[in-house]
Amino acid sequence: MITVLLVLQAFVTLALIGVVLIQRSEGGGLGLGSSQGMGNFMTGRGTANLLTRTTAVLATAFMALSLILALLYKNGGTSSGESILNGPIPAASAPASKKSPTKPLAPLPPIPGESSSANTPSPPATTTQVPAKN
Repeated sequence: MITVLLVLQAFVTLALIGVVLIQRSEGGGLGLGSSQGMGNFMTGRGTANLLTRTTAVLATAFMALSLILALLYKNGGTSSGESILNGPIPAASAPASKKSPTKPLAPLPPIPGESSSANTPSPPATTTQVPAKN
């Protein structure tokens, strides 16, 4: 149902764009400045009325379809009516092959002009125990 309405709205949108682009800014309608090219296709007043009415009908259909789709999507993907932004982040899919264990990263090279001891982390302190002699 929603897919049919979305396709219908796409057609109405394209028709509305086409009808608006056909109209002249001065209100001549169909871009006919004079009766030279098409003969007596329609009078100036009749063309303007046709395009005005067509624009009004298409705009009303667009608004109605937009409201219907908004109401249908209100509880679309979730039954609780929450926003999709409030949901959990989907986990990224892992590749099919097994991953090798992560290796620690190499230390960064020293920044020029600074002492090298400031950049390199000190190794962890280890204590060695000497066995006691009895």
